[in-house]
Amino acid sequence: IKDFLLESINAIKTGSEEKKRKFLETVELQISLKNYDPSRDKRFSGTVKLRHIPKANFKVCIIGDERHLDEAKTLGLECKSVEDLKKLQKNKKLVKKLAKSYDAFLASDGLIKQIPRILGPGLNKAGKFPTSLSHQESMEEKVETVKKTIKFQMKKVLCLSVAVGNVNMAPDELLANIMLAVNFLVSLLKKNWQNVRSLHIKSTMGKVQRIY
Repeated sequence: IKDFLLESINAIKTGSEEKKRKFLETVELQISLKNYDPSRDKRFSGTVKLRHIPKANFKVCIIGDERHLDEAKTLGLECKSVEDLKKLQKNKKLVKKLAKSYDAFLASDGLIKQIPRILGPGLNKAGKFPTSLSHQESMEEKVETVKKTIKFQMKKVLCLSVAVGNVNMAPDELLANIMLAVNFLVSLLKKNWQNVRSLHIKSTMGKVQRIY
């Protein structure tokens, strides 16, 4: 499967080089399931940390106390204080806009419980509830981990899609990410590989490559 996967990866990279886009194309893993009834079987979700950051322009926002805000500014990370959040006054449109502006949020562990009270359920609904950050942890490392983490979440349909890389990554980096993502997903399924109908990879604008 490894050589076959590399062939598919190279086909995606060649395709993106032949037709250059104005943005960096993401490489997606698309999964189709079988022998699985979303209405009856237990829905699954899980997160896995990949070896390489899949999205190059992944934006993180730190919701921090004073110490974390200073640290974020030093690292050149975007950040917001509790006062900044209060200014939104639980306005659904503004909270939605905030959620859309970033791929993920980290919040000081002392503040995390206040966030639903200040913002309402908006971040949670968008699937972007902040990851807790303590003063004992390295902010830089935690941000790196969040950038490398992808989430599998089963909804009501039998298809899933996750970003596993981008077209600028080296083939072996993409290979490592895809193998990790696939093996982790299969481990979440009740009947493992017997639940997998097909696996495809594709770049945002490119042709689909079947890998299983």
